[in-house]
Amino acid sequence: MKPYLKRAWAEISLPALRKNIETIRRMNSAETEIMAVVKADAYGHGDERICRCLASDCGIRFFAVSNLDEAIAVREFCPDAEILILGYTPPEYAHEIAQYNIIQGIVSTEYAQALVKNSFEKILCHIKIDTGMGRIGLKHDTPEACAEEIKQLCSMEGLSVEGIYTHFAAADSYSPDDISYTDNQEKFILDTYAALEAQGITLPHVHFMNSAACCCRNTPKSTLARAGIIMYGLHPDVSLEIPQELSPVMELKAVISHVKTVQPGDCISYGRTFTAEREMRIATVTIGYADGYSRQLSSKGEILVHGKRCRIVGRVCMDQLMIDVTDAQAESGDIVTLIGRDGDDIITADELASIYGTIGYEVVCGISKRVPRIYID
Repeated sequence: MKPYLKRAWAEISLPALRKNIETIRRMNSAETEIMAVVKADAYGHGDERICRCLASDCGIRFFAVSNLDEAIAVREFCPDAEILILGYTPPEYAHEIAQYNIIQGIVSTEYAQALVKNSFEKILCHIKIDTGMGRIGLKHDTPEACAEEIKQLCSMEGLSVEGIYTHFAAADSYSPDDISYTDNQEKFILDTYAALEAQGITLPHVHFMNSAACCCRNTPKSTLARAGIIMYGLHPDVSLEIPQELSPVMELKAVISHVKTVQPGDCISYGRTFTAEREMRIATVTIGYADGYSRQLSSKGEILVHGKRCRIVGRVCMDQLMIDVTDAQAESGDIVTLIGRDGDDIITADELASIYGTIGYEVVCGISKRVPRIYID
């Protein structure tokens, strides 16, 4: 059996990842450490190789994940890492949190009590504050009231509070109203931290910077920078400028399986949504929506063939799609680029996202498990 089936595959550049980490470090102060966000299989890039590279080559100590399964996987890859679960873990799994030395995000006093009740060992935690995201976390009108609840949590037997954190809702926006909103979010958590210090409680961590904040509002007041999408070289939002030194880590490739000539009036793909108006050369490409290449790119997306953009014609199928190669050199067996650089041109996940109204996050996270990740080093 070949190392991988040369049908559709994602090439993951570890040098690009290392370079991105260097760039993110330069963007932030020496007082702020990077917390690598590797949830969702490292945003579709493959958590094992990404985590091992980050820990061994880049010196990353802090990792953030969504759930306990992801945390246990990262613990296997990075035995000495500090791993924060950003999302919910059912209280009945509290013992596993302690067993694997995982840090759990605490969203309420009731949740903390339930975790402690289900564990014989202390639960390490960071306490989440809802400063305006409206999702999860302690919700108070004033920093002083918030600090009072955190103070009670710090005194809870069976809980070891090591930090507080929040999540910005609109740090990727240049709108004056959104900037003001984010300013208020940042002020609230910093004022909460100050109120705790006034009561003699000093925690190792207070963090609130996400990828967008790393790019445009970094501050040494955040002890950790939770670098997510920018670590993989993509934009938090297409309107937000990111340093040119950041490079996409993933490229998506496939091959041409068949090239044919069609005549005026011939239809292409399901639903007969595309009909040739002239003689055309049509190439079939070995990738489809089951691989994570969205059906919404039907007759909209473009693919690089020997550095030339070729338009998708007709609907993207589950396992295949068709492109117009009338003006390109194309033969069966040729490699094509769906995401990445070929020659002087590049197609990014952000570009694909803009075509069908989503974000680059969804594009890379959506590349399915049947697409092998090939690591380039």
